[in-house]
Amino acid sequence: MMYDTLIRNALVIDGSNSPGYPADVAIRNGRIERIGDLQDARATEEIDAAGRVLAPGFIDVHTHDDTVVIRQPQMLPKLSQGVTTVIVGNCGISASPVRLRRDPPDPMNLLGSAASSVYPTFGDYRAAVEAANTTLNVAALVGHTALRSNHLDDLFRTATPDEIAAMREQLRESLEAGALGLSTGLAYASAFSASTDEVMQLTEELTAFGAVYTTHLRSEFEPVLDAMDEAFQIGRHAQSPVIISHLKCAGAGNWGRSPQLLASLEQAAKTHPVGCDCYPYAASSSTLGLKQVTDAHRISITWSTPHPQMGGRDLMDIAAEWNLPLLEAARQLQPAGAVYYGMDEADVRRILAHPLSMVGSDGLPEDPFPHPRLWGAFPRVLGHFSRDVGLFPLHTAVHKMTGLSAARFGLKQRGEIREGHWTDLVLFDPATIRDVADFNDPQRAAEGIDGVWVNGVLSYQDGQANGRREGRFLAREGDLSAGFA
Repeated sequence: MMYDTLIRNALVIDGSNSPGYPADVAIRNGRIERIGDLQDARATEEIDAAGRVLAPGFIDVHTHDDTVVIRQPQMLPKLSQGVTTVIVGNCGISASPVRLRRDPPDPMNLLGSAASSVYPTFGDYRAAVEAANTTLNVAALVGHTALRSNHLDDLFRTATPDEIAAMREQLRESLEAGALGLSTGLAYASAFSASTDEVMQLTEELTAFGAVYTTHLRSEFEPVLDAMDEAFQIGRHAQSPVIISHLKCAGAGNWGRSPQLLASLEQAAKTHPVGCDCYPYAASSSTLGLKQVTDAHRISITWSTPHPQMGGRDLMDIAAEWNLPLLEAARQLQPAGAVYYGMDEADVRRILAHPLSMVGSDGLPEDPFPHPRLWGAFPRVLGHFSRDVGLFPLHTAVHKMTGLSAARFGLKQRGEIREGHWTDLVLFDPATIRDVADFNDPQRAAEGIDGVWVNGVLSYQDGQANGRREGRFLAREGDLSAGFA
């Protein structure tokens, strides 16, 4: 038999959290056909891996790539670091189902202007992704704030019974069209006023579908344990798996509390399917929120609508230049984005290393001066945290970015190198892989990525995308709670 592609002499780290083994991998019709000693096999294209690692393509479980996958379908920031699948619609922010009556409210402006929000149904969004021939696979959540913006005339209150009923109908239609579940961003002002009961009523729609509930907690600061309890309460009510988005100890007064957070997560996991994602940095990035303005740590501005020239500068320096208090300077910059240097490295490491945590970039592709996680999160886990720091073995690092993520979100026949699975693969050099993007120069491709295959097609090789776009929309398949066993 003639195969399409044969990758020889690879160290296969298959995504299952098992150590690597030497093998050849044969690909045909977008699937992995054979794994083993394939000396006698032949293929149209043969690649000598020369002992480098062949892993499943990385799954970015926490992105805000909702509109960029359509408008910039080459997806170079993700493809260049080995990502083959992105999950969009996080933090209550989704591109669908959305009917904007005005400019997008904070934080939906992270997805771009009102001109980008043109998908009134989830089916419309799915069709647009499929028509764009995007480079990567895309799976999508529905955002709670997006639903609220459709039906509430005032986002700074909880929803009425009629509004909840209308949101539930839209959510149900989206789930029928393949949405993974519901996400919330309860920390943001546009959703903070939503009662726990409002969210619980919405999540009742998840039950019949076995869909997932993901949440940017109501607080990541001192009340974080209460916020986690709220998330678990909502999940238990809906009988729905719970994923806490970018779990962290935010704010200097909160540093060192990661053991408490992880103990809470572990306790919940004893009786309910739960997990979390995190990104491998001690700095976060989002819109500039006045509640987060502090002089206890550095805050840098990534964009500002009224003062675009301030992108890349520190808030403290801007306030000094304007001769204003910090809070007033922040107010004048709004709407704006910011990087908050508000976490402790030890907490980041504990959360990242925990068996219940996956890796997500939380990158913001619309930022003119983005957090380096947009380009570097996954190589950073492999190069810095696994190889240099020794936080976990390489096969565990890979598992957190592949097999574990696929299981949690029900991405069937992806996330592991198995015969019969789809061929989403990344070939990298474990000795040289590293993130190059930093806070001074954040838009730089990682080093050490030799090849990336999406659905059997080599789309990135030797530092260059080749323009081949074979990504697919991945609709929810079955009850996602099965992936938490």
